[in-house]
Amino acid sequence: MSQLAPAHPPVPSGQEPPAAVRRGVCAIIPARGGSKGVPRKNLRELGGEPLVGRAVRTLREVGGIDAVIVSTDDEEIADAGRGYGALVIERPRHLAGDSASSESALRHALDELGSYGSVPDVTVFVQATSPFITPADVDRAIALVRTGECDVAFSVARSHAHLWRDGPDGPVGVNHDTTTRARRQDREAEFVETGAFYVLRTRGFLEHGHRFFGRVRMVEVDAADALEIDTPDDLRLAELVLAHREAHRPTPLRARAVVTDFDGVHTSDRVTVDEFGVESVTVNRSDGMGVSMLRKAGIAMLILSSETNGVVAARAAKLGVDVIHGCDDKPTALRAWAAENGIALSDIAYLGNDVNDIGCLRLVGWPVAVADAHPAALHAAHIVLRRHGGDGVVRELADRVLAGTTSHESSTREGRNHG
Repeated sequence: MSQLAPAHPPVPSGQEPPAAVRRGVCAIIPARGGSKGVPRKNLRELGGEPLVGRAVRTLREVGGIDAVIVSTDDEEIADAGRGYGALVIERPRHLAGDSASSESALRHALDELGSYGSVPDVTVFVQATSPFITPADVDRAIALVRTGECDVAFSVARSHAHLWRDGPDGPVGVNHDTTTRARRQDREAEFVETGAFYVLRTRGFLEHGHRFFGRVRMVEVDAADALEIDTPDDLRLAELVLAHREAHRPTPLRARAVVTDFDGVHTSDRVTVDEFGVESVTVNRSDGMGVSMLRKAGIAMLILSSETNGVVAARAAKLGVDVIHGCDDKPTALRAWAAENGIALSDIAYLGNDVNDIGCLRLVGWPVAVADAHPAALHAAHIVLRRHGGDGVVRELADRVLAGTTSHESSTREGRNHG
């Protein structure tokens, strides 16, 4: 691994890949100095941060990543990457031209890591020009590859667009029948590759030489997070989006406890049934991480469900949280649990999705609904999250609660310091 600034030795102290990279997860950001659409694109600022620095900061917030590396031919980009805590690999000029592929930059970076015996099991390839990547989305993709569900996981955004191309006799419909204009809700959704991130099993990538191989899974991200900066207009749009988000930043939840329904919250509300009538559901690993973070922060948690299936208790036991299931009177059960644990109802965030959650939503200080909740539940909630049930919505709520806990502790310390 080499550093670009000549004042540095070839491998400065602290720049060697951490030992955890070996058989771990490494994120690589290819960021060359040259660009045509937007000159010096990777250094252009958004919200006061260079795009490459913003990407490094985001990836360092992903719990599943052991090291973040910037591969570049440019000294200024290298300095920016180091400033945000990334390791830097000097990319040869012949791999940084207009015709050089991202795959060639990835392979070179992995070869450099290999010289230290630090080739990771999983490689996260990220574009700095996708500025609204979220740590939770990257975490979901990493979990799919690390658990063996797939070899490649990449970001996509849902689309119902009608695509056309020029034909010899005029425009031709690509993904639709031009003689029938189907309603949006009657068309099967398609997905657009965002180009933001790709999580790859490293050995497979090195064997095949390209980013799609073996078992491939899509990771759907919010279309609002899928903006890619290729032109000056894209950059101006990103500035507007960021300004809007800063002005409407979600209010942290200062809750002492989190109570959730199970079906439609921890799951997508779908169930599979085998020939023996045995039911099974799918849960999201990022939700498990969110619950673990809440527990470490001392936030009490309860899963409160009317479902009688033993899977509810099994999942609660796995997460290490309280559970009440097979419950017909959820408000009464919630009151009793809160009293037993000495928690005021006003300090509880309740996350639900359907009409049987309305009573609890009306009891607590922080009534929260998933994005795809029943209209009546949406009406009863004061806060509607961005994610759907089973799609990391518990993690989203956990992040909001933890942000509230942090901000409360900071304000308390400031008050004591000025007292």
